Amino acid sequence: MSDRLFLNLWFPSFAEGEIIPRAQSVARQFPFSQTRPGISFLAVHAVSFEEPLIFQQSFEVGADVDRVFHLASEFVHADSAFEIEMYWDMWVPIQEGELETMWRLQPSAVRMFIFGAEFDDESYQQDGHIQFELGLDSLFLFEDLQLDDDGEARIRNNVQRLVEFTSAVENNCGISGRVLWSESEDGDNLAQKLIARLQRVQ
Repeated sequence: MSDRLFLNLWFPSFAEGEIIPRAQSVARQFPFSQTRPGISFLAVHAVSFEEPLIFQQSFEVGADVDRVFHLASEFVHADSAFEIEMYWDMWVPIQEGELETMWRLQPSAVRMFIFGAEFDDESYQQDGHIQFELGLDSLFLFEDLQLDDDGEARIRNNVQRLVEFTSAVENNCGISGRVLWSESEDGDNLAQKLIARLQRVQ
């Protein structure tokens, strides 16, 4: 059974004046899809997710990072949160009838949440100042699938994209902590599975 995969990021500080520059820096590290580039959606939440949205906008042609964060900067408050949707390219198996499994590079949705320090009773302490919902963990594990050499190479590519993104954020964005986790796994078990997957596909 697949579960959603998350990446939580914390910074040494996340005052109102730091929210946009820090989040923008992280977004610039993201490996956007070649076929669905840019940011496709922006929403602004106030106080908590239970409250109505105070702003939302979709972008038919993906908007660049600077444009979206310029829009977001008009709504910065310590009790606000931003929700951004973008895509990265992931290899997925395609099975058509009795034909052998084919792998296709497809855009896969990712959501980025940016939490002000006072949003939802300081939920950033658990969820991070920034949280990425990266899609299903099966994109990186495929534990129940019998894989040939081609399949192993495709999954290796997916895992490498994840590793390169998290490494770029760690090296370039001044974070103070990060946690990669899935809904049903504690961090250690998930990390062990990803390491094992990398070892199998190298």
